[in-house]
Amino acid sequence: MSAALLYALAGVALFVIGVAALILQAHLLRKILAFNVMGSGVFLVLVGFGQRSGVPDPVPQAMVLTGIVVALAATALALALARRLLDLNGEMRLPEEEIVRDRLDV
Repeated sequence: MSAALLYALAGVALFVIGVAALILQAHLLRKILAFNVMGSGVFLVLVGFGQRSGVPDPVPQAMVLTGIVVALAATALALALARRLLDLNGEMRLPEEEIVRDRLDV
C-alpha cells in the first residue's frame, strides 16, 4: 500500500465521518465543525491522488492550499453568522418550525 493510497483512504474516511456528523448533529457549531472535517477529507484525497509514480504534482497541492484559505474564510463567516443567531435566538439551533410556518404562511 503506497502513501498516496493511504492518504486517499484516510480522506474518504474523514469525509464520511463529516457527512454523518453533518446529518446527525442538530447543534450549529457541531455542523460547522463537521463541514470542516469534510473539507479536510477532500484535501487529503486531492493530495493522495495528486502523486504520479511517487512524484507529487504541484497543481493539486496548489488547489489544496487555495482550498485551505477559502475554508478558513468560510468558517469565519459561518461562525460569525452562528454568533448572530445565538444573539437573536439565545441558542445555536435553527428554528425549523418557525421557518416552515413562515414559508407556508400558516
